[in-house]
Amino acid sequence: MHPPAGASGNASAAENPSDAASPASAASTGKPGLLQRLTARHSITARLVWMSAASALFIFALTGAVLYTVLKGELLRHERDGLLTTVNDISYMVSRAGTTDRWGRVQLKLDTLSQSDPRVSFWVTSDDPRFRYGDISRLKDLSYDAVNVGLQHVEGKEYPLHTMTKVLMPLDERPEVKLTVGIDTEPYFEMRRTFLIATTSLSLLGIMLAILFSYWIARAGLAPLRRMSQGAKTFSPKTLSKRMEVDALPGELSDLAQAFNGALERIEYAYTQLEAFNADVAHELRTPLANLIGETQVALSRERSAEEFQYVLQSNLEELDRIRSIINDMLFLARSDQGEAATSLIRSVVANEVQKTIEFFEFVLDDMQMSVTVSGDTGASVMMETALFRRALTNLLQNAIQHSVSGASINVNIALSEQDGSVQLTVANPGAPIDSRHLPRLFDRFYRIDSARQDINGSHGHGLGLAIVKAVARMHGGKAFAYSTGGITSIGFTIAQA
Repeated sequence: MHPPAGASGNASAAENPSDAASPASAASTGKPGLLQRLTARHSITARLVWMSAASALFIFALTGAVLYTVLKGELLRHERDGLLTTVNDISYMVSRAGTTDRWGRVQLKLDTLSQSDPRVSFWVTSDDPRFRYGDISRLKDLSYDAVNVGLQHVEGKEYPLHTMTKVLMPLDERPEVKLTVGIDTEPYFEMRRTFLIATTSLSLLGIMLAILFSYWIARAGLAPLRRMSQGAKTFSPKTLSKRMEVDALPGELSDLAQAFNGALERIEYAYTQLEAFNADVAHELRTPLANLIGETQVALSRERSAEEFQYVLQSNLEELDRIRSIINDMLFLARSDQGEAATSLIRSVVANEVQKTIEFFEFVLDDMQMSVTVSGDTGASVMMETALFRRALTNLLQNAIQHSVSGASINVNIALSEQDGSVQLTVANPGAPIDSRHLPRLFDRFYRIDSARQDINGSHGHGLGLAIVKAVARMHGGKAFAYSTGGITSIGFTIAQA
């Protein structure tokens, strides 16, 4: 029985608290909600959204701070301009009141101004009590800056006053007095607070909108990548020939798609080679195993003499030796494929190693009435692992002898590169021409061209000789090559200077 539809959603919510916060629709459909997508650790969408949110936060914060500073300065300038105008008007009136009669009219005027505008307060201090105005005791800390402008706290008021003080010279009966005018800063601070709240609210709203729009833009911008991922999910060993559509993708993804298609081509080629390799291995091992089983069954079918059993064992030994040779060659190629390089390098004269290898074929060459000549830079030397070098050259000579007629002359050419000091070894033999389409595949494992290049001498290898030549070349930092022109087939390899 299948679990209830909500069971999996509840279980995932219990395991991951963030899932519990996702919308109900997301839980019911099994798709991750916006919160899960934005909190995903390795999500490109989440990274783009949070980077956009951080950018929006920085921009809004910087813009708000600048606007707040400008507003604060402008409000303060406006307050001081009004304060200066009021001080100048009152000081003109006070400076002309030199008698007690005139001072009485000044006091009435100040009372009228205070009643008409409660925000403005006036104080006049003097050594003579007759020429004073206002309750100076309400000022807590009466201090002034360099231009006699201050911010004073007054008892009974929540906000301080912006004050400006001016000293007036004595006149007639009036001694020197100090005129202080204060303006209530409550509107000033309230406007700053309102602006700060509005700016902060708009900034938060802007950041939320930036997150939503960034998420939408990121989702829309990454839609081709999602389609590309969905297309990649359809690939399987049965559809390795399928490729991604590059033309329909944006320019930023076309290179990725082309690289992916290139990887698919290499995988398809490797997979095809692997299938052919498995089939060839099974074929190569099946024949000697069938021979072993058949000869053994025949030998056991009736009574045999010791000589007959000895003959059967000798034949079986030859088949077992062939199987061992195939397995050893396959293991060697596997180590080469894993990047194993030649290690026991010594400097050797290439021509000397060639001569030592040719000596092993002396009897075969005599039987076939063939000859081998060495030409080129016979004094060239290079760092090599001699055992591997001789193994590769042995395979090349066997291949040349196998595909040459009796009495043919085989040439081994040695060429030294003056640019990098590498050595090129080429074994050339006369024989049937090889079509150019077969040349690149001569070094594939178990690859044969029976129709184009028949085994003239009737011998039969197991199809790994030239593959080993390529592996030895790669282990020495070189490469294998083959070409066929004018009835001469040339196959060889290079060894890089260590």
